Amino acid sequence: MKNVDKLLEIEALTENITKHFAENNLLRMKILYFISQYQNLSVGMIIDKLGLKKSNFALMTKELEKEGLVVSKQGEIDKRCRMLFLTEKGQKELDLYLSSLNDFFKEDDVEVTKAIQVLNAYLNKKI
Repeated sequence: MKNVDKLLEIEALTENITKHFAENNLLRMKILYFISQYQNLSVGMIIDKLGLKKSNFALMTKELEKEGLVVSKQGEIDKRCRMLFLTEKGQKELDLYLSSLNDFFKEDDVEVTKAIQVLNAYLNKKI
């Protein structure tokens, strides 16, 4: 099996695991997670990190704003940029999702942790 094949299989397996806990709305959880992790990034930069189309991201964030999970603010330094922030309600929904994942991966397996760190470091260098 080639590296590309292995990578695609890893991606599919991890998405299936995370989708299970996202109640069929993995994109929603990914957006909440990235907003929480990258609060100093503009909307455009978050879109690039997620690899989404602007229209898909805009539709999802509009829905999240209506539900009171995120707020949109103008950038302080560059007024042309839009920044997204989780509300308390959004943070609670994300925390519940992350807690479910943590419960699933109960054991702190050193081998798994090391593999994830290596893969994460490698992919961040490539992207």
